[in-house]
Amino acid sequence: RIARTPQVPNRGPRSSWNNSSPFRVLPLGRPEALMHCPVPQFPRLEVAGHTPLWRFLVDNTISSIRSEFERYHAVAEGALTQMGHDAFFHAPDSDANSVAILVKHMAGNLTSRWTNFLTTDGEKPHRDRDSEFELTPEDTRETLMMHWSASWQLVFHELGRLNDVDLSRAVYLRGQSLSVSAALLKQLTHTVCHVGQIVTLAHQQTKSWQSLSVPRGQSAALNERMRNG
Repeated sequence: RIARTPQVPNRGPRSSWNNSSPFRVLPLGRPEALMHCPVPQFPRLEVAGHTPLWRFLVDNTISSIRSEFERYHAVAEGALTQMGHDAFFHAPDSDANSVAILVKHMAGNLTSRWTNFLTTDGEKPHRDRDSEFELTPEDTRETLMMHWSASWQLVFHELGRLNDVDLSRAVYLRGQSLSVSAALLKQLTHTVCHVGQIVTLAHQQTKSWQSLSVPRGQSAALNERMRNG
């Protein structure tokens, strides 16, 4: 048999391709427009006894994002528990952040973003972001960690309330509209960035460091265990 090249129907001028599509053609040099792309609407064909495709895709999106938040929360906690008091408050230089400041900033950011996540602007009027990078006598390790824990509890509470309908909804950040899916990714990347900083600072200041990922020299052994189940 000779494989035939499928014929692509003539769709007319390129500018007209987008008329029936839920997506927009983004102008070059406008990457911020990606935040405003609508979430694709999957055909909701359901068969008795089977999970519909749209439900599988959406549920896995929310589940995957939640799993990543849980994973990096665990990584941060693993680093924080290895730090002594002095290391927790130590800043490498006058322009750098200590782990204490990173904890304070992340707690403030998470609390602002996730309080009434779907219904209020992510940047709350009462938030004083600049003060998150300054430590006061009241900012003991116990107090900072209390706010840290409360902020993460809020994150997981709000994530647990999301469903497929919410992904295509609009939320606001500093008055700018973006989709829920874009807001989740934006928040996740911000969180991962600061967790990485916490781990780096903790590792540098901890003598008997317990690896939070695959220890050096053990990659091959891990791969073998994974392949063998």
